[in-house]
Amino acid sequence: MKVETILIRLRDIADPSRLIHMEKYGINVGEALGVSIQDLRRLAKDIPKNHSLALELWDTGIHEAKMLACYIDEIKEVTESQLETWVKDFNSWDLCDQCCSNHFDRTPFAYNKAVEWSKRNDEFVKRAGFVLMATLSVHDKKAENKQFNTFFDRIKDECDDDRVYVKKAVNWALRQMGKRNQRLNEKAILVGQDLLKIESKTARWIARDALRELNSDKIQDRLKHKDKKDELQIY
Repeated sequence: MKVETILIRLRDIADPSRLIHMEKYGINVGEALGVSIQDLRRLAKDIPKNHSLALELWDTGIHEAKMLACYIDEIKEVTESQLETWVKDFNSWDLCDQCCSNHFDRTPFAYNKAVEWSKRNDEFVKRAGFVLMATLSVHDKKAENKQFNTFFDRIKDECDDDRVYVKKAVNWALRQMGKRNQRLNEKAILVGQDLLKIESKTARWIARDALRELNSDKIQDRLKHKDKKDELQIY
C-alpha cells in the first residue's frame, strides 16, 4: 500500500468535529485530521508491517499518520537514529504515549532511551523517557527487578519538574513499577515516602497520588496473589 492511498483512507475516516474534543484534552491539533485511535488501529490491521512506509508516513507531518507509522513499523529495522528523529517531533502527549507504548518500548534501545530522555529538557522528550519507564514495567515480562533501579533514581531527580506532561509521566512510571511485583512495590513506596519529604509541591503531588494506589488493598492483594502464583510456577 502506498502512502498516498493511506492518506486518502485517513481523510475518509476523519471527523473534523473531533478536533474540538481533542484540543480540549490538550492534544495539539495543528496537523491533525480528527481520526479516533480505534479507527487508526483498525486501519493498521489492514496494512502489512513496512519500515519504509512507516518512515514515509511519519514524514508527512500529519498527526494520525505519525501514529499509524508507529503501529506498522518493523521493530527489527528501527535504528537509534530514527528514535532520536521521531522523539524530537513529539508535540502532543498522545503521540508521545502511542509511540512509546506501541513501538519504542519494544526496541532494543528502550531502557537506555528511557534514562537518556528523562534527562532532556524538552517537555515531550522528557515525558517520553518516563512513559517508556511506565510501559516497560508492564510490557517487558522478562525484565529483572534490578533493571528498574536506575528508573527510580531518575524519578527522584526529576520529581520537581512541574510541567504537567512531565509530572504526570513521572507519577505514571512510579505507579507502574510499583505494581509489577511486591519487591518493586516496596521500593516504589519507599521512593514515594522520600518524595513527600521534599520541599516541592510537584514532588509531593506525585508521591501522594502514587502512594494512594500502591498502598491500596486492591493492589496489595493482587501482588500477594501474583507473587504466590509465580512462586508456584517456579517450583
